[in-house]
Amino acid sequence: MQYPQPISKLIEGFTKLPGIGPKTAARLAFYILDMNEDDVMDFAKALMNAKRELTYCSVCHHITDTDPCRICQDKDRDPSVICVVQDSKDVIAMEKMKEFGGKYHVLHGAISPVDGVGPEDIYVPDLIKRLQDETIQELIIATNPNIEGEATAMYISRLVKPTGMKVSRIAHGLPVGGDLEYADEVTLSKAIEGRRQL
Repeated sequence: MQYPQPISKLIEGFTKLPGIGPKTAARLAFYILDMNEDDVMDFAKALMNAKRELTYCSVCHHITDTDPCRICQDKDRDPSVICVVQDSKDVIAMEKMKEFGGKYHVLHGAISPVDGVGPEDIYVPDLIKRLQDETIQELIIATNPNIEGEATAMYISRLVKPTGMKVSRIAHGLPVGGDLEYADEVTLSKAIEGRRQL
């Protein structure tokens, strides 16, 4: 059955979002139709405001509504430690933990030769330029534990280590509450590799 044009466009718009297939898109579109007009207008305004008012921090490239971002402006944070992450969502995840008191650098991707993404396509050159600041003593690489994340971590490490700066990689292994029998070989290998003395 052919949908009327306005709902077809709405469904098409939802299918452009990651993880949203045609059925879910149709369900969301019909849900929007059932909402009252004020709620739909608030939702539309929130979408437009997010698109118009958010930008990337000129220092760390984290998503922000002020430039530099609040983390880069925070005088209580340790400027000598920078944590490198792939995405702004990773900064938010790290901040929820409330354990890291340094600053961040968001790459907006990972090196992936298969996809044609090299170091110059993400914010690696900006990171190297930023590391020329002598107050920075340590770089923590917190890229994802997959092939692209590991390649990115190795690349950055090889660039930075000759400078004498301390470079570390976040540990990988078993999640708390996980069972050994369900872990894959790579996860178990990383858990053994990252073991610590008790």
